[in-house]
Amino acid sequence: MLKTIHCLFVAAVFLNTVYAQKNVQPTPEEIALSKSLKEKYPDNSVVLLESSDYISFEFNKNEEKIYVNQESNESIINIDSRAQIQKYSFYDEQTTIRKFEVTTKNDKSTKPYITDEALTNDDLFHHDTRVKYTNISFPLMGYKHNTYISKEYRDIKYFSNIYFNDDYPVLKKVIKIEVPNWLDLELKEFNFEQYSIQKDISTNTKNDSKTFTFTINNIPARYNEPDSPGPTYIYPHLLILAKSYTFDGENKNIFHSTQDLYNWYKSLVTALKNDNTVFKKKVLSLTENTTSDEEKIKNIYYWVQDNIRYIAFEDGIAGFKPDEASNVFDKRYGDCKGMANLLKQMLLEAGFDARLTWIGTKRIAYDYSTPNLSVDNHMICTLFKDGDTIFLDATEKFNAYGEYANRIQGKQALIENNDGYILKTVPEITSDFNRESFNYDFILNDDKLEGKASKTFIGESRTSLLYAFNTLKDNNKEEFLEHYLNNGNTNIEVSNIETTDLLDRELNLNMLYDINIKNVVSSFDSDVYIDIDFDKELEGFLLEKRKTNYIFPYKKDLESLTTLKVPSEYTITHLPKDISFSSKNFDMNVMFNQANNIITYKKIFKIKNGQIEKSDFEKWNQFISNLKSVYNEQIVLTKANTKHEN
Repeated sequence: MLKTIHCLFVAAVFLNTVYAQKNVQPTPEEIALSKSLKEKYPDNSVVLLESSDYISFEFNKNEEKIYVNQESNESIINIDSRAQIQKYSFYDEQTTIRKFEVTTKNDKSTKPYITDEALTNDDLFHHDTRVKYTNISFPLMGYKHNTYISKEYRDIKYFSNIYFNDDYPVLKKVIKIEVPNWLDLELKEFNFEQYSIQKDISTNTKNDSKTFTFTINNIPARYNEPDSPGPTYIYPHLLILAKSYTFDGENKNIFHSTQDLYNWYKSLVTALKNDNTVFKKKVLSLTENTTSDEEKIKNIYYWVQDNIRYIAFEDGIAGFKPDEASNVFDKRYGDCKGMANLLKQMLLEAGFDARLTWIGTKRIAYDYSTPNLSVDNHMICTLFKDGDTIFLDATEKFNAYGEYANRIQGKQALIENNDGYILKTVPEITSDFNRESFNYDFILNDDKLEGKASKTFIGESRTSLLYAFNTLKDNNKEEFLEHYLNNGNTNIEVSNIETTDLLDRELNLNMLYDINIKNVVSSFDSDVYIDIDFDKELEGFLLEKRKTNYIFPYKKDLESLTTLKVPSEYTITHLPKDISFSSKNFDMNVMFNQANNIITYKKIFKIKNGQIEKSDFEKWNQFISNLKSVYNEQIVLTKANTKHEN
């Protein structure tokens, strides 16, 4: 699962004391069970026979915080001839792993070697997460191990949710949560609909508490699929809403409402000093020779995009608290919170009403009706100007003013407003806002197609291409353009490339160039066979055996028009058939036409909501199969006045 863990694999650990244990060999019944489980779960090496979590709470009087204790037990059986897995648990400065044990099926300790190290992540510059893990060996089919992990959270705010799925299939999963009566706690259920989850509530008068027990059988392993929805959308889980507690007769709120969540966020922001002295001159230089407020805003917004490097940073409270604007300005890097704070302060310095804004990206299913630290994972800046609300995300490189990345479109934003807050939703855009338009105009010249081409990109299709282009060194940019336009195909020659300004994020990105293609025309007797499509978008994009929706980076809208002028001595004797499919999420059309001696070939691919849902997979796969057939089919021209013999 994690590169860091796998890289530190120590083979010797696997041999710790397994063979020295007595009475641990698999019984015939355990071997038979393993074989039957392998038939049910052919892609897995082990199965959890039982997995349980017991959650309890205690009030720490000295710190006036609620501690959370989580005890996790697992019984694991091997369903392969042999297996090796890693058992791990993450923690940070808010949590402690008190016990980490591995035993055989007869509860004898295997005396595992536990590694404790900082977790590295290519997406994070610095964070405080650590991991404890050990390697567990299963030498025979039917071999069993038990694991026990005790974990403590030193503040209930950071115990935000608990999932039912595991890395491996689970035959029986039980989650017990004992809630003392002095704690007002809501367990909000997500994604229970597709599963048979039994819920029981019992009262313990001795402990003055209620115990909520959730039981589920035969739950599959977590999916290992790229481009999937966030886990909050697809896995059954409980969102832990700690609202308030009562101590010594006094009731105190935790996150009873969105206002409480905002108050905590605001307390972190209020603690900032934000001395703007270091960038006063920069703000002045960006605004002094402008002719409008909009130009001033754009200059500041684009300067932060272009000059502050985004680096994710999560370390304790710093995972929630923005860095000082002056620090970000001096260092020239920051995380989303630091960049949002710098942008806000620079806009304030220029006289505008700018505010910090918390938001959850589309990977998160929650909104602010569920006050919890899991509701958001991003921070941007909101500008109020002449009655308009404009969202500014400085981490989105080459994002134009007034345009919003797909990842925050339609999401609820929590905007600071002194002691109160404002909730607004980021506008959604339609797929045509991101249109890619391709035009090819060809003539047939012996065994080649020659002509001119143009491509236009707007919206996020433009933004992503500009970002990719401008991350390259100067001496690689021309090479990148050629490689992009010829698809890395040595049979395609592009020349005389003209583009719009590749530093201007507000212009539609246009490319004009000459194009020659060889090895796509072949002749046999009097017939000419032509492969007219060399882009072949989505070829092989079958969604087979997939368990989750496929998520695109943004809504897609491609219109490609190819024209071919047929020499007068030829007639058009064969064109592929049109294909068309449609659903609420996509419209896909491929059309051929002939008029006089001109062939037109048009493709319109619209991924309207940026995803292909599971319910669409059958129709989608049928379209892709038909599309592949079109791509493999050739246009046929026949020389005039030529008769074919039967």
